Amino acid sequence: MTTSTQQPIRIPHTPWGRAIAIAVAAAVIVGVVLLAFVWPTMTSSVKDVPIAIAGDSAQVAAVRTTLDTNAHGVFDVTTVDSRAAAVDRIQTRDAYGAIVLGAQPEVLTASANGAAVSQLLGQLAGQLQTQANAQAAAAVQKAVAAGAAPQGTVAPTITVTVTDVVPLASTDARGLGLTAAAFPLVLGGLVGGILISFLVAGSWRRLAAVTAYGVVGGFGIVGIMQGWFGVLQGDFWVNALAVGLAMFATASFIVGMNALIGRAGIAVGGVLTMLIGNPLSSAAQPIQFMAAPWGAIGQWFVPGASATLVRDLSYFPDADTLFPWLVLVGWSLVGVVAMIAGHFRNQEVVAAAVPEHEEEHVLQLA
Repeated sequence: MTTSTQQPIRIPHTPWGRAIAIAVAAAVIVGVVLLAFVWPTMTSSVKDVPIAIAGDSAQVAAVRTTLDTNAHGVFDVTTVDSRAAAVDRIQTRDAYGAIVLGAQPEVLTASANGAAVSQLLGQLAGQLQTQANAQAAAAVQKAVAAGAAPQGTVAPTITVTVTDVVPLASTDARGLGLTAAAFPLVLGGLVGGILISFLVAGSWRRLAAVTAYGVVGGFGIVGIMQGWFGVLQGDFWVNALAVGLAMFATASFIVGMNALIGRAGIAVGGVLTMLIGNPLSSAAQPIQFMAAPWGAIGQWFVPGASATLVRDLSYFPDADTLFPWLVLVGWSLVGVVAMIAGHFRNQEVVAAAVPEHEEEHVLQLA
């Protein structure tokens, strides 16, 4: 009886140069990821916040001069005829707030735009109130000195009222849920696209899987965010369509890129979505706060378009939502076309390989 001993399989050591190169590459990737997420925040600044001003020409001119002097570049001011016109601009998101001048001055805000803008407009209201009271006191002192008013006359206290014309829902009073939900939506689209790319074979089956993923994901997420937590507002079905389309757009693009160029396509989809689209989405701050033109560019990607669309549908139903809808549809079409193109490309490769196999079979028979 003989016994055989198997020698253990020895895995060759990685060359020193390659080991160091892999470590350096991994560190560089971490740095790039950190830069992608931190850079938009660190380079953001308060600028070009669109607001409206209503009042007579002299009052409006005085406030414009004050803003140019004390807050140059912070506000992008548009003059309107009335308080109603200012409210309309806020509800359509053409303005983030407004100043209404007159006997009872008022600052209009929309907390649904985010905490940063609401705080900024609240500070503006305090500054306007201080300035108005100082001007009133100076006018009274001048009148007393000129003998037009008796000694001891005191200027009336002017209060600038702050009115939130588009408030957040009581179930998400600080807007944290709406902001926090943006990243899971991005991650959800990525996870769906990657899993379908790896686990589903067949282009048409992948398309069916991505469609089912978008439909079920849209209803599921909106069911949680609106039906359970009350984060989203408005029409449930339209919100479900928007969320589902966003998830479909990301997943279909990843699957489509995988069909066209292989596993590298998954990396392309991940980079465009996670490292470019998500940091530029302006989900947590106004587009205007980002360094130009990155805020506007971010709205051409799925994360930015979906974040804007979901916020508008919930709180600004009068806003024009055509652009974000078109962006999501556009990315979806790119993904579907890529899946179909990948299908026919694979069919051509298979057809080209068949004659070679047939020739080999004939030679074997001979």
